[in-house]
Amino acid sequence: MTALRSINPAQVAAAYRTGGAAETAAATGGGGFGAALQRAVEGAVEAGHAADASGVRALSGQGGVSDVVLAVSRAELALQTAVAVRDRVVSAYQDVMRMPI
Repeated sequence: MTALRSINPAQVAAAYRTGGAAETAAATGGGGFGAALQRAVEGAVEAGHAADASGVRALSGQGGVSDVVLAVSRAELALQTAVAVRDRVVSAYQDVMRMPI
């Protein structure tokens, strides 16, 4: 549970803005579900950066529209996956909290 607490939305937003994930990688410190979740978040951030870069290349005339559409679709899929995982984790937490002692 401590690995899940070390990943908060503010850290993810900061990693997206700066393009780095050194703080969040140091926070997980081990394998397991927390590390897998961390890699998934980093992948989603990288997909967002790739979509942004593809859009900038297309606006400057160096890239095609199909590249932008593909990159944005990948980023959207990564975001939808992250939201689905988050919803499942919240649902599981709520189920555990409803269990009688």
